[in-house]
Amino acid sequence: MAGEDVAYLSAAELTGLYGSGRLSPLEATTALLARLDDLQPKLNAFCVVDRDGAVAAARESERRWRDGTPLSPVDGVPATVKDLMLMRGFPTRRGSYLTGDAPDTEDSPAVARLKEAGAVILGKTATPEFGWIAVGDSPLTGITRNPWNLDRTPGGSSAGAAAAGAAGIGVLHLGSDGAGSIRIPSCFSGVFGIKPTFGLVPAYPPSPMGLLSHHGPIARSVADAAAMLYAISHPDPRDPYGLPEHQGDLLGGFDGGVRGWRIAYSPNLGYAKVDPEIAECVAAAARQFEVLGARVEEVGKIFDSPRGALLTLWSAGAARIVAGVPAEKLRRCDPGFLAVAEAGAGIGAVEYLGADMERNALGRTMGAFHETYDLLLTPMMPVPALPVGEDLSDPASETHWVDWSPFSYPFNMTRQPAASIPCGLTKDGLPIGLQIVGALHQDAKVARAARAFEATQPVRRPPI
Repeated sequence: MAGEDVAYLSAAELTGLYGSGRLSPLEATTALLARLDDLQPKLNAFCVVDRDGAVAAARESERRWRDGTPLSPVDGVPATVKDLMLMRGFPTRRGSYLTGDAPDTEDSPAVARLKEAGAVILGKTATPEFGWIAVGDSPLTGITRNPWNLDRTPGGSSAGAAAAGAAGIGVLHLGSDGAGSIRIPSCFSGVFGIKPTFGLVPAYPPSPMGLLSHHGPIARSVADAAAMLYAISHPDPRDPYGLPEHQGDLLGGFDGGVRGWRIAYSPNLGYAKVDPEIAECVAAAARQFEVLGARVEEVGKIFDSPRGALLTLWSAGAARIVAGVPAEKLRRCDPGFLAVAEAGAGIGAVEYLGADMERNALGRTMGAFHETYDLLLTPMMPVPALPVGEDLSDPASETHWVDWSPFSYPFNMTRQPAASIPCGLTKDGLPIGLQIVGALHQDAKVARAARAFEATQPVRRPPI
């Protein structure tokens, strides 16, 4: 098969071909590496390409499929890793000149689980500096671009992961989400991404953003993301916050639909401003759940904007990253990142703990909310993908990137599962995303609802 033929196959389609002998993992990997070579100059989605490792892993997978002993439902399926996570044999640069080029000697937990499942890792994907912002610009690796329009950002901070997924370079893409960094690029790039319940996917090294940061999947389909989530969600002793081993089917009832569920739809959470074209599209998506048999109720304000508390926690984490770094080294950093870190350096312990108490209270509010509602639907992003080089921030008016992503960060603070799923295109052909939020530990409900909604949508692919 040519690269174009393999590019948009799902994990199940690939493994079905592997099992029948009509395609091998090595053939699929070779085709996607060729596609990567063709599209990387346009997208700049990768900062590392592990050709030798991918080919070796594909050969091993090919042997297992030939012997009838695949390791998992994703054995031989091409994957990528965001460059905030350790991958043995390669440096983790985190999009920053502050990091060194010494190769990692171990894998982060999710990377290790992907390898144990037999996935073929093509390389590491680009991220803005330390994942601090929701666009794909890095002083180290440059600008990552959106396959739907090369003049637009794919979103961040899992920028390369989402761009690669949308462009058909790999099936399973490992991202992280500290204030929206899986869901924002999934929305802007027209793919599916889920931020699981905090701790479901173990993390190591620990994030400076503390309990805000989650690891999870980005994929073109809900089924692929679900298969990946199952593979990477097993515990790891290096994460003391990790959840225990899940019992039985993590995503039970995946195809069961949402009939009879009570679902809330909030068009603005009571405080967000949404582009009218996006608002109309997301409202139509919410109504689709009524067609699927759910009871959908529009709600307004659920909580006050937690912006101040989020920025306190976020800025303190940024300050921790640069603490003790000599001033001459900081000159090569993203100025926006340094501004956030500088603000964080002035935050005291009492202020930080106050923000954490607000985070805790927000979690209680949402816990009570989900006593009534199975799910919450919102727009994912209130604006379409921004032009590259823009982030709509304005230091003079104290606006921040979180101000154009008001729907993402509250659910990092509450640690709930939340997903972005494509629900349409703007008149300019840019993706629009619907956010699906579930109660804490109800990842199965989020995936099940996303699966049901996905079945109502046409296939949309970027014109790259």
